[in-house]
Amino acid sequence: MSQKSFIFKRKAYERMLKWKNERKGETALLLQGARRIGKSTLAETFAAQEYQSYLLIDFSVAPSEVFDLFEDISDLNYVFFRLQLIYHKQLIERQSVVIFDEVQQCPKARQAIKHLVKDHRYDYIETGSLISVRKNSVDIVIPSEETKVDMFPMDYEEFKWAIGDNVTIPLLREAFIRRTPLGDKVHRRMMRDFRLYMIIGGMPQAVAKYIETNNLSEVDMVKRDIIALYEEDFNKIDETGRATAMFDAIPSLLNKNYARYPVAQAIPGEKVNRVTSLIKSMEDAMSVNVAYQAGDPNVGLALTRDNERFKLYVADTGLFITLAFKDKDFVDNEIYNKLLNDKLSANLGYVYENMIAQMLRATGKSLYYHIIPIDDGKKYYEVDFLLVEGHKVSPIEVKSSGYKTHASLDEFCRKYSDRIQNKYLLYTKDLQRIGDVNYVPVYMSMFI
Repeated sequence: MSQKSFIFKRKAYERMLKWKNERKGETALLLQGARRIGKSTLAETFAAQEYQSYLLIDFSVAPSEVFDLFEDISDLNYVFFRLQLIYHKQLIERQSVVIFDEVQQCPKARQAIKHLVKDHRYDYIETGSLISVRKNSVDIVIPSEETKVDMFPMDYEEFKWAIGDNVTIPLLREAFIRRTPLGDKVHRRMMRDFRLYMIIGGMPQAVAKYIETNNLSEVDMVKRDIIALYEEDFNKIDETGRATAMFDAIPSLLNKNYARYPVAQAIPGEKVNRVTSLIKSMEDAMSVNVAYQAGDPNVGLALTRDNERFKLYVADTGLFITLAFKDKDFVDNEIYNKLLNDKLSANLGYVYENMIAQMLRATGKSLYYHIIPIDDGKKYYEVDFLLVEGHKVSPIEVKSSGYKTHASLDEFCRKYSDRIQNKYLLYTKDLQRIGDVNYVPVYMSMFI
């Protein structure tokens, strides 16, 4: 069975359906995200299931005559006539969709969206990586007639769907809402299943390879290929290689538990104020997640965001684990072995921190953290993540072990006692509540 035969159920499909039913062709849909997360597959699957016919233009391989058509769109009848001839597809008014795949390769096609939407004959879906779309849109008029949908790696529920499990996540959600512990045996099984997700990750190609072969070594090879593609993209962002260096250093620097990403450790001699725009570009590429320090942890977290104090996470934890050992053979990857055998020690807890960052982003949350200096400032309390809930904030501390002590969470809640909504400690044991602290197993973090 080839990987191309796998069509995975994705949550973005429902957002696309909402766009189709509510906007009714008044806007194009721009499906954006990192490379290899399934944008093109989802767009074509949606088109095949929700329209009478569709026309797919893949600008990465389209012939020059297609590019030429978008140089002059004054006669749309002629443009549509030629496209139907070239692609041997019949378009039906208000019943067909045209897909501009890898639209960043043809900026003039994206610019044409304004006029195509106004014409209103067909619907339009664009796909592309955000960084490439922006980079190639400098000299064009950006259409305002776009509805943007962000795609992330497959979340835990999508992963479960992929391996044929439609039951577990709804039951876990119900247990979380009712605050019902699972019991030791069930919890251990849930952790074992979740560790497998951490190892494989949420990149569709990696998941497909696992389903096809049940061989983690082959899955690792797929992930290495994806990392190489990401590094290529970073080199396009910055030819000096700084972005690639910062990306490659994420696992080792996160392991050292710095209060912020130490740019000079990844790029000797570099200063953080010279890479803030580069960090923004990496974030736009959606292959990294960035958590910014909030100077004043209140409802408006973005208002006190410090752009020079941030932490970097790999957008997919499966890739993170492979990246941590990319210069070694698969069998030397101690994280694989320790995760599989439930022997992940405290000094590898940063793997869980990366996972929580991924799961929070998958639910649409922005990432913020907060530092409270101690005495001379050489030591500090750190709350890993902050969420806005209602009119207050909810701090999150991530623990892979030693959960009975949570000094950072306690100090944060003492200092900002009038702002606290909920207190969360995410860890590797069963769901429980002790005092006013919610102890939540990592696999339930998607419900927070």
